[in-house]
Amino acid sequence: MESLMIAGAACRCQQFLALCKLRVVSLIVFTAVIGMFLAVPGWPAWNVLWAGTLGIALVAGAAAAFNCLIEQKIDAVMARTRARPLPRGELSNAQTLVFSGVVGGLGLTLLNVFVNPLTMWLTLATFVGYAVIYTAILKPATPQNIVIGGASGAMPPVLGWAAATGEVHHDALLLFLIIFAWTPPHFWALALYRRDEYAKAGLPMLPVTHGEAYTRLHLLLYTLLLFAVSLLPVGTGMGGWIYLLGAIVLGGGFLLYSWRLYRRYSDALAKETFRFSIWYLSALFAIMLVDHYWPIPV
Repeated sequence: MESLMIAGAACRCQQFLALCKLRVVSLIVFTAVIGMFLAVPGWPAWNVLWAGTLGIALVAGAAAAFNCLIEQKIDAVMARTRARPLPRGELSNAQTLVFSGVVGGLGLTLLNVFVNPLTMWLTLATFVGYAVIYTAILKPATPQNIVIGGASGAMPPVLGWAAATGEVHHDALLLFLIIFAWTPPHFWALALYRRDEYAKAGLPMLPVTHGEAYTRLHLLLYTLLLFAVSLLPVGTGMGGWIYLLGAIVLGGGFLLYSWRLYRRYSDALAKETFRFSIWYLSALFAIMLVDHYWPIPV
């Protein structure tokens, strides 16, 4: 009996964790932590590292759970999301709402008490931007949802910077701009090979409303914009030669994927482009961190 209870509790924990979209949250937390390190010449304070990282992670997980709550009917008709706990009836609306509130509240409390109020308020604004403005208002209303709503997804390095310094520096806004420009080509690659599912769910994603060719062109144009934006940290001195070389190589790779997708589309290539976009952002920020602590003299 005791073993069954333990197994049941473990299963329930897995269901709540599934609400948090851990793979997405891990990238959010990673870019936030990079923002903490880039904000200071040495190492961030210990309270910033543990409380900032944990607080941002908790609020991001709470936002993901709230997103699952709002989109459960949409999730139920899409192949990639129908196995989530709410469409399967494994968790109730009330349980999800309470979970999101408790986890998000704990994260905000950690940020306010152990980091600083600015980070707490910015993180709360990011929660509202993603869970409410993007998910509930923009996503079902306009094919530009991911462009406008991408602002909330671009906030993590700004949150990390604010956690480490108590202010929002212009270099933090450059990190924001990089993720903001990255979001449309990243998401449109996914939307292209999932366009039939989005159409079935009634969501006005760009491939659904404007067609595949139009989306491929805009994916290429936004990748060009991303390439240009990714070089800006070199101009401000935040990035050195290591970062410059990394940004050129990674950006060139992303451009090659986008150009191939534009010239000759296939679902398989769209999937490759989507996967590469995730690797691109992770690698770009990792190289930025290496460059920060290992500058190459000119």
